Amino acid sequence: MSQANLVARDVASQTAGKAAIRRANRARLLRPLLIIGGILVVVIGSLVFWLLGGRYVSSDDTYVDAAKVSLSTDVSGLVDEVDVRDNQHVDAGQVLFKIGQAGRHIAVANAEAQLAQVRLDITGAKRAYAEAQENIQLQAIQVRRDQDDLARYAAVLHDGGVTQSVYDDAKFQLEADQARLLELQDQSSIQLAKLSDNPDIAAADTPEYQTALTNLQDAQLDLADSVVRAPYSGYVTMVEALQPGMYLPAGTAAFGLVSDTDVWITAQPKESELTWVRPGQPVTITVDTYPGQTWRGEVESVSPASGSEFSVLPAQNSSGNWVKVVQRIPVRVKILSGPSEFPLRDGMSAEISIDTKHHRHLSDLY
Repeated sequence: MSQANLVARDVASQTAGKAAIRRANRARLLRPLLIIGGILVVVIGSLVFWLLGGRYVSSDDTYVDAAKVSLSTDVSGLVDEVDVRDNQHVDAGQVLFKIGQAGRHIAVANAEAQLAQVRLDITGAKRAYAEAQENIQLQAIQVRRDQDDLARYAAVLHDGGVTQSVYDDAKFQLEADQARLLELQDQSSIQLAKLSDNPDIAAADTPEYQTALTNLQDAQLDLADSVVRAPYSGYVTMVEALQPGMYLPAGTAAFGLVSDTDVWITAQPKESELTWVRPGQPVTITVDTYPGQTWRGEVESVSPASGSEFSVLPAQNSSGNWVKVVQRIPVRVKILSGPSEFPLRDGMSAEISIDTKHHRHLSDLY
C-alpha cells in the first residue's frame, strides 16, 4: 500500500471519528429535550382533552320504555268473545273482548221497565190526588148540607115539626158524611206523600224516579264495563291466555296492551355524571336493534331518588363495614324524532348521549 493511501485512510478515520463524536453530543443534548417535550405534549394533550370533555354524558344502561297496562274489568262473567289476536295493533276505543252480554242486556231492559213503571205510578198518583181533591170538595158540600138540615130539624124538634127519628137520622147522616170526608182527606194525603208533598212535582224529581234511574244507570254501567275497549292505541300481547267460555273474575288481568305512541327512553347514568344534566337538554339516541340509526330527543325529567330507594331492601349505611357505592339515578328522555320505519319496542337496549352544553375551565382544577 502506498504512502498516499495510508494518509487518506487516516484522514477518513479521523473524519468519521469526529462525526461520531458530534452525533453522540447531539444525542446527549436531544434526549432531555425529547423527554421533556414528550411530557409536555402528554400534559398539554391531556389538558386539552379534559377542557373539551365533560360536555357530553353517555350511558349504555338505557332501555326503551312504553306505557303498558294489564287489561281487566270490574265485572265477572263468562267470556263471550275475544275480538283481537296476539300482537295485533289496536286503535283507542276498539273492542277487545266481551263478558256475559245476554244477562246484562236483560238487566238493562228490566231497569228500563222499572223506570217506565215509576213514571206511570207518578202520573197515576197525580190523577188520584186530583180526583181526591174533587171528592173532598163535593163531600165538604154534603157535610155542610147535612149540618144545615140538622140545624133546621133541631129548631122545630120541640115544637113537633119533625119527629125524633127524623132528627136522629139527620144526625147519623151528618156523622157518616163527616167520616167519609176524613177518609177522603186521608186518601188525598197518601197520594200527596207519593208526590213529595208537591202535586206539581216533575216525575224526574221524585225519590222513586231517582232510585229507578240509578238502578238503570248501574245496569248500563255494568253492561258497558262488560265490553272491554282499548284505552289507547298500541299492540295487544298474551291474548291467547283469554279464550271464549272462560270465567273471568272481576279485577283479573286478561292480557296486556303496550302503547305505540307513548314511548320514551329510560337511562340509568351514574350520579357523578349528572352534575350538569338538566331537563330540556338535547339527547342523541341509538338502539342496539337498529345499528346506524339515530333518534333525537331531550331530557324530560331526572328522578328525585336513586333506583335503589325503590327496591325491596334499599341499601343501608348504618353498619361499620359500609362501602360507598356509586348510585344510579333514572333519567327519562322524550323522543322527538327518528326513522319511522324502525319501530321502537318496549324493553329494547339503547344508548344515549346528552349534550349538557357545559364547558370546563382551568379554574375547575383548583
